Amino acid sequence: MRLIEKMGAWLDQRLKLGTAIRETAEHPVPRDTASWFYVFGSAALTVFLLQIATGILLALIYVPSAGEAWNSLQILNHNISLGWFVRALHGWGSNFMIAIVLVHMTQVLLFGAYKYPRELTWMLGVFLLLMTLAMGFTGQVMRFDQDAYWGLGIGASIVSRVPVIGPWLVTLLLGGPIIAGPTLSRFFALHVFVIPGLLLAFVGLHVLLVLKLGVNEWPMPGRIVRRATYLQEYHELTHKQGAPFVPYAVWKDIFFSGFIILSIVVCASLFGPFGPGGQPDPTHIQTAPRPDFFFLWLYAVLSFLPPAAETPLLMIGPIVAIIVLLGLPFLAGEGEKSWRKRPVAVLAVLLIAVTLGAFTQLGEHTPWSPVMNAWSGDPTPFRYLKGRSALERRGALVLQAKQCRNCHSLEGTGGRRGPPLDSVAVRLTQDQLIRQVIQGGGNMPAYGKNLSPAETTALVAFLETLYPAGQAPARNASGVFEASQ
Repeated sequence: MRLIEKMGAWLDQRLKLGTAIRETAEHPVPRDTASWFYVFGSAALTVFLLQIATGILLALIYVPSAGEAWNSLQILNHNISLGWFVRALHGWGSNFMIAIVLVHMTQVLLFGAYKYPRELTWMLGVFLLLMTLAMGFTGQVMRFDQDAYWGLGIGASIVSRVPVIGPWLVTLLLGGPIIAGPTLSRFFALHVFVIPGLLLAFVGLHVLLVLKLGVNEWPMPGRIVRRATYLQEYHELTHKQGAPFVPYAVWKDIFFSGFIILSIVVCASLFGPFGPGGQPDPTHIQTAPRPDFFFLWLYAVLSFLPPAAETPLLMIGPIVAIIVLLGLPFLAGEGEKSWRKRPVAVLAVLLIAVTLGAFTQLGEHTPWSPVMNAWSGDPTPFRYLKGRSALERRGALVLQAKQCRNCHSLEGTGGRRGPPLDSVAVRLTQDQLIRQVIQGGGNMPAYGKNLSPAETTALVAFLETLYPAGQAPARNASGVFEASQ
């Protein structure tokens, strides 16, 4: 003990951390707040530390390369001792962290802890929630299997709909016009460096504000928040009924955090890691790719929405939701904190919870769009082959063999995610067809690495014949200019 005391004194003389640590441990909290309702914040921090530790271990083996990412996860799952368990801890830790942050935000909302003077604390919490969801999405991309590929394709499609800067944002996100090696490198950097760095900064500020402003008191009915008197009333409360955080309140945080870690370990042991599924291949979509549970509700919403409503909802909905969350402390920064006196807040939380829960449940069973039972093996209708050249008929076989009709229809049969191909030559010129096939765009993945130059040439030659009788196909501007000479 004397040796430990001497070492502690030696470090404190040089680092000067002893005073700060003691102030943190002894900062007073209202006795009523030392309850099980106030343990979610510390549990989220504990799980975040677990994510950092397991993430570092995974980064030692994982190869952020489009050609090696899937193989490196297979090595972790099967060739490295307990590699599967570390992956499982990291995957289940991500799910638990998102769930705990959501519960913590709900508790803060119901307890009125966003009111004066904790407006900035709430706003940082909103950004922490967004960063946590971003970690979940980028982590799913790291698996780089079929689910990750198509999920990233849908994400890029959503980003591409942003007015004016959409194409630029897609290039910034993917590292080019298609999903390839640079895409995974960028998401690896986001998942391992950028987002965790932002999380650490936001968590540090969040904890600092909690220490400076104090833990929110128990929301008793009739205890009104007034800007002019709240700080004085809070200090009087902590002086009369306060208790040091250590040891009065910390044991519940430790117990609950330990329970959460044990739950993650049990889930990891029983259910194992998430994926990876089949290797990413845009020519094979006989699967039902779904996002992880925290985005299942969005997946279900998009499945049920009519196509015309997708873009307005995706562009306006998230922005409105974030603005409402950030503006809440300024719209309702005073008044009652108790949920018993705030029926609107309780009803809003219940409505959101029931809605998200219902759509999450639907997301488990909702068919994916494009329609997955569109059978690409169906022969191309005869009228599209009559009088065609050998090259164009070869293109019809490519269309059939590369699963194109899982997303596109001919004569009303096939997938409905992409536009029908019956009149595609009216909409797109030869150059545009080539670019669309090779680079993709919108909801369509890039096929540049999945088609040989000969297959691309044949496919485009066939697509150029798909236009209704009596309508002229689209022509390149260069061809129009040459014809006028």
